[in-house]
Amino acid sequence: MKLGFVSAILPDLTLEEILAFAAETGYESVEVMCWPVERATRRYAGVTHIDVTPFAATDAARVQALIAQHGIAISALGYYPNPLSADPQEAQTAVSHLKGVINAAALLGTPAVNTFVGRDPGKTLDENWPRFLSVWTDLIAFAEAKQVRVGIENCPMYFTGDEWPAGKNLAISPAVWRRMFEAIPSPCFGLNYDPSHFVWQQMDYLKPLREFGPRLFHIHAKDVRLDRHRLDEVGILATPLEYHQPKLPGLGEIAWGRFFSELGAAGYQGHVAVEVEDRAYEGSLASRKAALRQSLRYLRNFL
Repeated sequence: MKLGFVSAILPDLTLEEILAFAAETGYESVEVMCWPVERATRRYAGVTHIDVTPFAATDAARVQALIAQHGIAISALGYYPNPLSADPQEAQTAVSHLKGVINAAALLGTPAVNTFVGRDPGKTLDENWPRFLSVWTDLIAFAEAKQVRVGIENCPMYFTGDEWPAGKNLAISPAVWRRMFEAIPSPCFGLNYDPSHFVWQQMDYLKPLREFGPRLFHIHAKDVRLDRHRLDEVGILATPLEYHQPKLPGLGEIAWGRFFSELGAAGYQGHVAVEVEDRAYEGSLASRKAALRQSLRYLRNFL
């Protein structure tokens, strides 16, 4: 396994600066954010370290030269919109840009693109299903033609009032994953698995590693702290940020030794990317870099 990090936490650095930091710190890879160049609509969105609009062979050669210079791999290209948004324009933009990211990954020889399946939060799973089939059958066919794997993350994407309780992502549980992979059985369709999202949903975060091993394309290393006292006050029907906080690996509920043991037993040999969303470390660029250094030191114990 190779240890890397998600570039979204360093929006103030260029791609070259990020690769240099990764190399000097001891990381082996980076998941590079590829949002459209526009104002962010939520935290950690709108970060563009590779602009894929447009992206040609000459652009790929420039990025590959930086990769070779610093000796850092790109584990995946990341873009996390809502391709099934109730707003047709938002959905169309997401799908179009996602295809641009997939195209860029193909030109770079990058193994995966990470994203969300999306959801219309005003509809049930079954009501979303025909649109999911239409949009994602086409997207995965496009990815297959480009020989790029698409890893869908399991974050429910419900934190604010307009997202709760349905959320903006269908792919949040093994029950849904089975249904998706049965409907679209492509080897290019798999998971970018983040165990922290299962913890606060009170789900077993180790069990999916056993069942979905062949579908594990990429892993996010993020921990989570549950405030049990607050949960006793507001209950599980409160918005999730009422009772949980994303934390650095080792500062939350996840038993990372067991996690990596199960990951190894599943045969996973890919990239594990630290995803920093810990507000305690967001005060400055220096503290965000410190968070990445601390996470590396901790996770090295298990790799």
